[in-house]
Amino acid sequence: MGAWICFVDESGLTLRPARARTWAPRGQTPVVKVAGRGGRRLSVAGIVAYRAGRRPRIIYRTMLHRGRKGEPKGFTEQHFAALLDAAHQHLDGPIVLVWDGLPAHKSAKMRALIAARPWLRVYQLPGYAPELNPVENLWSSLKRSMANLVPGTIHDLLCTAKNRLKSMQYRPTLALAFLTTSGLRPP
Repeated sequence: MGAWICFVDESGLTLRPARARTWAPRGQTPVVKVAGRGGRRLSVAGIVAYRAGRRPRIIYRTMLHRGRKGEPKGFTEQHFAALLDAAHQHLDGPIVLVWDGLPAHKSAKMRALIAARPWLRVYQLPGYAPELNPVENLWSSLKRSMANLVPGTIHDLLCTAKNRLKSMQYRPTLALAFLTTSGLRPP
């Protein structure tokens, strides 16, 4: 078949920094002031793609949620379809897609969007098994690289996340490590 095996997942980032390690003299608790307000968040959907004889690829899309009424808080069926179309164009080949059981992945609208793409086959990961998805390792690596970062605005967070993800795209060995850490073997 010569298809790309693509794992998909989504994650979110907020202005509240993820803590890693900290140090302070005894008796002086470190305090981090954050300018975060309300429901502003950055949603990221990512694909880690593998194909025998080709270097692995990382493809992602971002979406800002500003906390406005009626605004989607995460990726919808149309967003996922656009991501898959972009991946198909970028990878230039058929795709075998593996993703989790997010309701947007299983909806009737998504099934119709998938059926309209003859180059796409979809498989669902078992429930409660995020360790089988290499994209979870991508998010872990991204969040570790942003630990203790205190962005001033949601746009600062967006720029930093894009820069970190872009640097990961140029490291194919990292994408292979995401796969092997999941207990899977490269094609």
